[in-house]
Amino acid sequence: MAQKNSFTTEAEDRQIEEAFREVLDGYLKSNHRKKVEIIERAFRFAKEAHNGVRRRSGEPYILHPIAVAKIASQEIGLGSTSICAALLHDVVEDTEYTVEDIEQNFGKKIAQLVEGLTKISGGIFGDKASAQAENFRKLLLTMNEDIRVVLIKMADRLHNMRTLGSMAPNKQYKIAGETLYIYAPLAHRLGLFAIKTELEDLSFKYEHPDAYRRISEKIAATEQQRNEIYANFARPVMKKLDAMGLKYTAKARVKSVYSIWNKMEKKHIPFEEVYDLYAARIVFDCDDPAMEKSICWQIYSAITDIYKLHPERTRDWISNPKANGYQALHLTVMGPDGNWIEVQIRSRRMDEIAEKGFAAHWKYKVGVEGEEESELNVWLHTIQDILEDPEPNALDFLDTLKLNLFASEIVVFTPKGELLTLPTDATVLDVAFNLHSQIGCHCIAGKVNHKLVPLSHRLNSGDQVEVLTSHSQVPKPEWIDFLSTAKGKSRLRVALRKLRQPAIATGKEIFSQFLKEHDIADDNVAITKVMGLYKTANRDDFYYLLGNQEIVLNDYVVKTLRKQSSTTKRLLNKLLRRQTKEETPGAETTPGKRGSINMKEIYVLKLDADGNGNFRFSDCCNPIPGDAVLGFVDDDGEVVVHSLDCPRANALKASFGPRILSTRWDVGAVTFLAHIRIEGIDRHGILHELISLISSNLALNIRALDIRAEKEVFFCDLSVMVTDVEEVNDLCGKVKKIQGVEKAARISI
Repeated sequence: MAQKNSFTTEAEDRQIEEAFREVLDGYLKSNHRKKVEIIERAFRFAKEAHNGVRRRSGEPYILHPIAVAKIASQEIGLGSTSICAALLHDVVEDTEYTVEDIEQNFGKKIAQLVEGLTKISGGIFGDKASAQAENFRKLLLTMNEDIRVVLIKMADRLHNMRTLGSMAPNKQYKIAGETLYIYAPLAHRLGLFAIKTELEDLSFKYEHPDAYRRISEKIAATEQQRNEIYANFARPVMKKLDAMGLKYTAKARVKSVYSIWNKMEKKHIPFEEVYDLYAARIVFDCDDPAMEKSICWQIYSAITDIYKLHPERTRDWISNPKANGYQALHLTVMGPDGNWIEVQIRSRRMDEIAEKGFAAHWKYKVGVEGEEESELNVWLHTIQDILEDPEPNALDFLDTLKLNLFASEIVVFTPKGELLTLPTDATVLDVAFNLHSQIGCHCIAGKVNHKLVPLSHRLNSGDQVEVLTSHSQVPKPEWIDFLSTAKGKSRLRVALRKLRQPAIATGKEIFSQFLKEHDIADDNVAITKVMGLYKTANRDDFYYLLGNQEIVLNDYVVKTLRKQSSTTKRLLNKLLRRQTKEETPGAETTPGKRGSINMKEIYVLKLDADGNGNFRFSDCCNPIPGDAVLGFVDDDGEVVVHSLDCPRANALKASFGPRILSTRWDVGAVTFLAHIRIEGIDRHGILHELISLISSNLALNIRALDIRAEKEVFFCDLSVMVTDVEEVNDLCGKVKKIQGVEKAARISI
């Protein structure tokens, strides 16, 4: 957030000039053509335009575009055109200058980039409930015009995340949430691995500060031990590579804080049991790209001569690069300490592309900077398919988009030998829609490796796939469950819409007339509420049922819409007004009545002895007091509480940022249901000890207890009433002290 201040101090002027000098110095060391004059003019222009404006942190605003330009140049590898656009990216949005002024001073290309960046930034708080989803749609549309717009936007988002500490807590939740939900996967898909990792870690830092601090401290505490393990592993490998006459660098790459936490959460294990904390990486110099593949396999052979190879964890991304351009040879071997260690083998060219993505591709291509990339174009065509859907549900749109952003990949072949890259769990039907909409619509079955399979058959990497079709076949709604690709889901929805269009059009007219007759606003709030009443997944399903006379609108619908209309609008107007005001960090308030919230910084979650309060728990993640949570204001003006790491909460933050509330627990001694999974090695008497501890010593209110032994191991699922998350942690800690218990952790059901 910016604020006006009429002057900068001499010290600040020196700071600004030094920051810009760092941008220029980095640019002059790059391989780009040296267009210093236009960069200096762009800097002076932006500095004058933002004169007297400060960021929320208090520093001069011009330092932000300078930082974005530095990231675009030195961390993504873009050239003078992009540096100028980064310096000017907020001028049109925040000052009186226009795109025409930019074009007149800096030319058409820079003006187009600035205009694209301005379009992305606009309209966040428009009249649509799904405004953020619409914003991401604009972001993706600009890819077809110039991929550099999106790369500069990535630089902008990265700097905003690096300086997020000056924002109020609710803004931190919102920005961190949409970053983790959309921008990090987008960076991954564009091949910006270093930026993707930093965005994830920074988002995690603000959403789970305590967990971030604990894991960071443990990484630092185990550094010496890891260095010793790596040195023992690398010593014989480096000796052999030196004897081969290779010029290379070898280093250990520690897993990021976020990826470590992810593994701990998914596997319900402590930090000490995350054995693959690091991977070894070997990067070699090679002047002849034709020799890179051969050298990779020579290094592979040298390593496997020393250490035992894990037979199922070799990944050849050289012969078949990932869709984002990533190339490397991965293998996993047993190290001298008995732990499995992943080794990544890359050439210098592959390494730069892995870290900087498509921008680095341009450096290694013969031709101009903007030369097209085949892998990128294939992905952009897929995104275009998603964007062509005229009326997707906001959350469906984001979920569909993520299918193609962060999916693991497999490679399959057509009978003619054409290679197709698809997400893991893709089906025959995915292949059919990938080839063409009409092939998908008429698909009846497939042949995988010459064997007949149903269209729902899930594929493995290396499969040969033939699609069988019939003119009498028509697309069916249940096919959506068979699809794993964004392209397939989008094309199926378009096909179904064409079949159902007459009934949908009729239903839309009926609903519009119904609202008009009862003097109810025809807006997104009304349609969203009615979709909830009739339990329809999207508006087309609702219109179809209405037009097909499978549902009928009645007086109850009228009462429901009128009841929620005034409350919701009043509350959302307060939320939107709050976005435009200066916020005071750390402010706190006691909540008012449900549906009429005093919009300050922290919303206090309260419950009385009977369990009645000013919020309700979401049924998707079932949080309990003590969990890190956020509040979401639904269409009834009710605050719904989600765990911070709940997938649905991430989608809500990305789509409905203004409705997100920072929260604090104050719920007294009310009890809540928690589910705990216990696993261990079976031995005589262990189940009796476990039952005795849970039922007698801890005096807990047990609602369900299921214990089963399978050969040498046992499993226990426990449902128990607790007052807060600390009680759960205490229980798990005591259970893990029983000899033979390997894991005890709370789970979601």
